[in-house]
Amino acid sequence: MNKPLLRIVQVALILTFFSFTSNQDAPEWKIGKSHCKIGFSVNHFFTPVEGYFNDYEGSLKFDPENLAGSSANFNVKVASVNTDNEKRDSDLKSDSFFNVEKFPEMKFTSTGFSKTDEGYVVKGNLTVKDVTKPVEVPFQVLGVGPNPWKKNSLIMGIKGSFKINRNDYGVGTGNWAATAVVGGEVTINVLLELNRDE
Repeated sequence: MNKPLLRIVQVALILTFFSFTSNQDAPEWKIGKSHCKIGFSVNHFFTPVEGYFNDYEGSLKFDPENLAGSSANFNVKVASVNTDNEKRDSDLKSDSFFNVEKFPEMKFTSTGFSKTDEGYVVKGNLTVKDVTKPVEVPFQVLGVGPNPWKKNSLIMGIKGSFKINRNDYGVGTGNWAATAVVGGEVTINVLLELNRDE
């Protein structure tokens, strides 16, 4: 085989190798729900009111060295909303806000990960009720280390936060669409403890 042809074959093999490795999924992390929280904060007049969702499921494939192969998918059962006030929770479940009978889940599906100076950003589509919009979720990896209770297992902590406008998703209809009493901007906070085998 002549040298130019050999060189072409070598380059083709290298490109094939990198194409193959870049398409590999990142390792999947399992959610340890007892140490996780998907919460939110929204103003009532001037004072932030916090709440969270008790019931959710999701998957996270993440590797800082393989962001192209990383992905995230989360489904939240809206009826599990909890603001430590039964009347308020009932209002949020009603058709004036989330309308859980018709729209029982909120969904997030990632479209890509990137590195930033502060940590990482996952871009994706957030679906609330019947509205889907792109969002960006900045997050930090709080740490990764061996699980002392399970041999050959790792633990990772993640903290993320982003803001949405509830009216963009039709959460708050009629008089509740106004933002004088219930603010329009909602901060969503995500704390995750995850684990996987080494």
